[in-house]
Amino acid sequence: MTFSDDGSLASSGTTVGSGTLAYSSWLTMQKDGEKGANTCSYNDLALVKVDPADVTDVNPSVPFWGGPVGIDTQGTVPGDPVYTYGNSSLRAGISALSPHTGISLGDQAADGGWSHQVYTAAPGIPGDSGSGFLDANGDALGVLSTVELAPLAGANGVGDLGKELAYAQAHSGIAGLHLVRGTEAFNSGL
Repeated sequence: MTFSDDGSLASSGTTVGSGTLAYSSWLTMQKDGEKGANTCSYNDLALVKVDPADVTDVNPSVPFWGGPVGIDTQGTVPGDPVYTYGNSSLRAGISALSPHTGISLGDQAADGGWSHQVYTAAPGIPGDSGSGFLDANGDALGVLSTVELAPLAGANGVGDLGKELAYAQAHSGIAGLHLVRGTEAFNSGL
């Protein structure tokens, strides 16, 4: 797979690196016969191993915002600010439409903390899946996985990165798996 900059419906953009799928929560859960309802419903994480020749060209920082500075382990409460950068090709390559701010609607207690519902001014759309969400401190909160239709139309479901990463550490076989912090300082701009 390739990583590109400024892609759109009309252009694939500029290739800045390549890599291979190193881990998929879905494939791992199927292989292991995972039965936990919440784990199966909300654990939606894929990891890509960047080709060694491209490591210096691929920046782990969240575009526009910087960070992450760590992993959110406290969860969210309604009204907490969140930050993300979605780069769906449906935005026709207009990068000004990619950074999003919003608020958390709180942790979802019914799912054991596996997801957070968030509302942003422009919700994540197809092609934004997998975008990282940061909390007010610049900690990695989670990964965009769903667009809600009901009961909160336009809200997004964000899988809890702490839980997803812990599952990957226990089931992936990747030694030393951990979050790589961004090289650019987090700046909420607020």
